[in-house]
Amino acid sequence: MSPDISLTTLLLLCLAAAAAGWIDAVVGGGGLLQLPALLVGLPHLPPAHILGTNKAVAICGTTAAAVAYTRRDPMTLRAGLRIGAAALVGSLAGAFFASGINSAVLRPLIMAVLLAVLAFVLLRPTFGATAPSSGPVTRRRVLTAIAVAGLGIGFYDGLIGPGTGTFLVIALAAILHMDLVTASGTSKVINVCTNVGALVTFSLQGAVLWQVAAPMAVFNLAGGATGARMALKRGSGFVRGVLVVVVVSLVCKLAFDQWGW
Repeated sequence: MSPDISLTTLLLLCLAAAAAGWIDAVVGGGGLLQLPALLVGLPHLPPAHILGTNKAVAICGTTAAAVAYTRRDPMTLRAGLRIGAAALVGSLAGAFFASGINSAVLRPLIMAVLLAVLAFVLLRPTFGATAPSSGPVTRRRVLTAIAVAGLGIGFYDGLIGPGTGTFLVIALAAILHMDLVTASGTSKVINVCTNVGALVTFSLQGAVLWQVAAPMAVFNLAGGATGARMALKRGSGFVRGVLVVVVVSLVCKLAFDQWGW
């Protein structure tokens, strides 16, 4: 499938990909910007092709961010790979069912997800500010993280995708007692695994528009590398502030797109 796309539309999609890469690297959830951009820019494309193209772009920025984080903290890589193995399986399963998703339900579903994230963050003002000094994480918590952040969120990422990084950050901070910067870094490693699983499935189904994904991926990679460096430099307070601003802005935008408010 090769849809007609103007140079202006492609440029706007590339700029959205750069912003999404930056957001995803800082706090996760870059797909909440990138997926709506693809829905608007390519309105006649089947949902599976939108989701597959989104994965092909997102994996580049996520990988760049993961590399930047793991250079600073090797623990990010070790923890991320353990959970990421389960997330890979979950995302493969989710992507398999993605072709049945109706595009008409995507925007309301994304909005509901965003509002849930916003409520959680605002009701927990000290959440993720620092890592609790409560001793080593128990085996039960590790297994819970593998089930929730690995299999559960991995399945969601393969099925729909937007907000995965944000959900991973929240899950890792809540379950494994990570501060937001460490959680964000670990989530990038896991997110690479989920993106690989979903992208393999979409590629086998022929649901990736590589001619659109390739230029967007370059911009997404640059945004991801830049965002990771800023998050590492400025700390958890910066990550939390970006999270709140991004979620509120996207809820307003999606509400306007859906209902014309």
